[in-house]
Amino acid sequence: MKPVPLNLCVHQEYDVIILGAGAAGLMCAIEAGKRGRRVLVLERADRTGKKILISGGGRCNFTNLRTSSENFISANPHFAKSALARFTPEDFVRLVEKHHISYHEKKLGQLFCDRAASDITTMLERECQGAGVEIRCNTKVSAVHKDELDEKELDQIDPRNLDPRNVDPRNNGRFTVQAEDVTFAAPRLVVATGGLSIPKIGSTSFGYNLARQFGLQIRPPRAALVPLAFSERDRKRWCDLAGVSTEVVASTRNHKNASQTFRENMLFTHQGISGPAILQISSYWDGEGPIHLDLVPGRNLAEELKTRGQRDPSSWKLLLREVLPRRLADRWVETYPLAGQSDRSLDEADHQLHAWELKPERTEGYGKAEVTAGGVDTNELFAKTMESRKVPGLFFIGEVVDVTGQLGGFNFQWAWASGFCAGQAV
Repeated sequence: MKPVPLNLCVHQEYDVIILGAGAAGLMCAIEAGKRGRRVLVLERADRTGKKILISGGGRCNFTNLRTSSENFISANPHFAKSALARFTPEDFVRLVEKHHISYHEKKLGQLFCDRAASDITTMLERECQGAGVEIRCNTKVSAVHKDELDEKELDQIDPRNLDPRNVDPRNNGRFTVQAEDVTFAAPRLVVATGGLSIPKIGSTSFGYNLARQFGLQIRPPRAALVPLAFSERDRKRWCDLAGVSTEVVASTRNHKNASQTFRENMLFTHQGISGPAILQISSYWDGEGPIHLDLVPGRNLAEELKTRGQRDPSSWKLLLREVLPRRLADRWVETYPLAGQSDRSLDEADHQLHAWELKPERTEGYGKAEVTAGGVDTNELFAKTMESRKVPGLFFIGEVVDVTGQLGGFNFQWAWASGFCAGQAV
């Protein structure tokens, strides 16, 4: 969508201003526009939906049919339930099918576009156009203020001239948004500016700063769904295996001592480990404790070797090569050689494969993170509408809120659902 040319030194009035033309912001704009609101979306990038376009390997994993509140991380695990119930994966699929976008289920309820992620952005732009939404790209907001209407302004408003479809400006005052030489104003402001992940596409802390400006609490942001980096010692030991992938069960414990477990593939990288299992567990890792890896889930290699009547180190190595990538198997026996040929030695070697403890040095940061955990404290928002409890007319949706989905389309579903709820309320 081409940016709308800016008229300099102009003050323009709308019913709703949305900051951010990503998944949540566009969904909110569509719903608000359908309800007759005069909607303006301001986007600092040169086009809409940049994160949508790079997601899912360019195919956009746009939702997950198995979505539930259990798939999300938040200080309040119940907060997302209302929004997720009001706008479901099936609701978004109906929108996709309305636009004749072909898609497929990859695994575990994950839905991807058959062709390209741009099908989703095109769909959202067309829906915005049909709802009369105005989108301005290449627009950097420099300041936001909220001004209560004074008595003179209130007296000048004739209720008979108000369109009943639109927001009554007498209710909560007015937000003014300064963008270069243009000032926009509206009684409703929706913040859909995303988190800090993937700064190369323009992510900033703007949404968090704005929340603090209005007195809202922020849960400390951190990189999530992100590769983990080893210490220098472990990099020397394992990272020449970069490119080797194997199925594992990854687990860790959070600050409440609750265990989280994922069975997916793990990938060795030049810095440490990645792959779906590691991205999932990274969102729960506290940054200090170990993670545990079961390299041979569902197998008891000690018993298998005993059954074969083989107990020597060479037989152990050959068996490992059957169940692990050869390079990993060879490195494993070099690092953790079989201690002997007794039953106890075999059992201990098997146990070590099921309980490999690693202590990452750090994550690879926002540059490699798919999402940002933390954000605007959900205690500050109404779960049904995403409106601030402290500042009437101010809404926060999508990634900027302290609701973070697991890998597999859940973060997009949160964007659609939270955007829908705000769009129904503004």
